[in-house]
Amino acid sequence: MASIFTQIMNGDLPGHFIWRDEVAVAIMTIAPIKPGHCLVIPVEEINHWDDVPADVSAHLMAVASKVAKAQKKVYSPKRVGVMVAGIEVPHTHYHLVPINEIADLDFALQKQAEPEALAAEAARLRQALVDLGYRESAE
Repeated sequence: MASIFTQIMNGDLPGHFIWRDEVAVAIMTIAPIKPGHCLVIPVEEINHWDDVPADVSAHLMAVASKVAKAQKKVYSPKRVGVMVAGIEVPHTHYHLVPINEIADLDFALQKQAEPEALAAEAARLRQALVDLGYRESAE
């Protein structure tokens, strides 16, 4: 069975995309730790991050870097934290979280977000990506 992320990428489930190319997508998480918390996901379903081919892994990190620049532009955090947990969905994904302190990376802080709020955050991040010159920003 396709992972929840593949179902979102295929349009079978709703998702708030901020980036899409042939190798990776970035979407808003439905349970953010902080506003702007998003996920960078390979299009190919790969369960464990350490099984991701080196070229795909490099691409994921390049996309994460671009999205982090947009997060910094929109939220002005001290840092953008990146985590690979891999427990909740068996499809590799990087969490990108705008943070001001290490405690901001606590999954216990996750709260279910309203679709309207996620759509608004996604729109802000897409616009920031466009402003930064990235055409892969999903519409």
